[in-house]
Amino acid sequence: MNGDSDEVVAASADPSLPLEWRFSQVFGERSAGEEVQEVDVISAIEFDHSGDHLATGDRGGRVVLFERSDVRNSSGGDRRDLEETDYPLRHPEFRYKTEFQSHDPEFDYLKSLEIEEKINKIRWCQTANGALFLLSTNDKTIKYWKVQDKKIKKICQVNSDPSRNAGSGAFASSSITTACLGNEGVAEEAISSLRLPMVTSHESSPVARCRKVYSHAHDYHINSISNNSDGETFISADDLRINLWNLEISNQSFNIVDVKPEKMEDLSEVITSAEFHPTHCNMLAYSSSKGSIRLIDLRQSALCDSHSKLFEEPEAAGPKSFFTEIIASVSDIKFAKEGRYLLSRDYMTLKLWDINMDSGPVSTFQVHEYLKPKLCDLYENDSIFDKFECCISGNGLRAATGSYSNLFRVFGVSPGSTETATLEASRNPMRRHVPVPSRPSRLGSIARVVGRGSESAGVDGSSNALDYKTKLLHLAWHPNENSIACAAGNSLYMYYA
Repeated sequence: MNGDSDEVVAASADPSLPLEWRFSQVFGERSAGEEVQEVDVISAIEFDHSGDHLATGDRGGRVVLFERSDVRNSSGGDRRDLEETDYPLRHPEFRYKTEFQSHDPEFDYLKSLEIEEKINKIRWCQTANGALFLLSTNDKTIKYWKVQDKKIKKICQVNSDPSRNAGSGAFASSSITTACLGNEGVAEEAISSLRLPMVTSHESSPVARCRKVYSHAHDYHINSISNNSDGETFISADDLRINLWNLEISNQSFNIVDVKPEKMEDLSEVITSAEFHPTHCNMLAYSSSKGSIRLIDLRQSALCDSHSKLFEEPEAAGPKSFFTEIIASVSDIKFAKEGRYLLSRDYMTLKLWDINMDSGPVSTFQVHEYLKPKLCDLYENDSIFDKFECCISGNGLRAATGSYSNLFRVFGVSPGSTETATLEASRNPMRRHVPVPSRPSRLGSIARVVGRGSESAGVDGSSNALDYKTKLLHLAWHPNENSIACAAGNSLYMYYA
């Protein structure tokens, strides 16, 4: 490459420089004034471990798969061609691969309860023999899917033309007559012609097949599923229990966490999210509605009622309001790739935890600080119960989470970083980036970034311009590159830096 291209690559490779985010792609973009159907709203997003595939689930129970369209040849031919033509390497681009109906609406006759088909979570499993495997779940049932390319065979023609029986008919008749001779050597009636269908293989097409169904194990709505690093087991969590499954055994699971009290009136907190450690198969973390995160070790006991570590924010001095516990509830947790740091999202903030330090979060990023005066209004319209997800980059240097008006925030979490960005899920992601004065908060030891969240409240720098109906709840970070996929209604937007 020439000097300019080298500078571009070097700049993008420098982790200390703030990233400049650009629009990449959009799938399912709606036109102005077009009404979005409820069943088309995206409810789950997940990259696979390689980053070459992306899955989304929607409220209609469908799973849509995308595959990377700019994947480089293993021999390096594509890269060599680019270097010869003096072009820089392209950012990740995806194309539609296939979709399938994962879940259908059901009715629990014993409890007189309708079970929605909405996909709550999707998790990719290890690939094998060129096939893709993934788990998807709604409120009650988990399914294990295999997606594989198969050649489509069709009958296109027959091997004989009835108008040409004169020439080929004699040969067919003699061969059939010989084949039909009995022990006495008496020939049956000769067949003048025999027409057989010709089967031809057309281009391959991905086919999804449900391999296992894991059901009847949860009394409450499933909020999380997570794969174990051993490639054989996974967990599923509802409000009160966490179950451990083997991928190949669908009729049996083991209850490893149970927070249900003897009397339901004594219930003080519920499980909100659960995640396996990315490298240690014996460790997992789960969060609660009281804002705490518990780390448990499966080697300690079969039923992990006691935790090995407890992570929670020290109680703030001063009076508590009616909303204190509601906004403290953790809606999502994610381990960083190397497994030392844990990211958590509650309604107001994004927190980074070091699993070796349980005295408090090492960093706190203000996301909804400017909404504090509006908590009463948010409670009235139920927005205060919105569950925003979070994600962390593959190198562990940045984290992202969603907000209202289809905005999402990106923070630098490395030591000394002051990077922060507010983007809108649209073709022009930077158009709503209007900074306002931030209010400092207490700082952690790893990153001096606390309080940066209140820099962009909306178009006019206040919460008045926010649209609480358009909220960006779901997003995912590419495991190997600076690329983010996020859901805005029924549209999937992708950005790169």
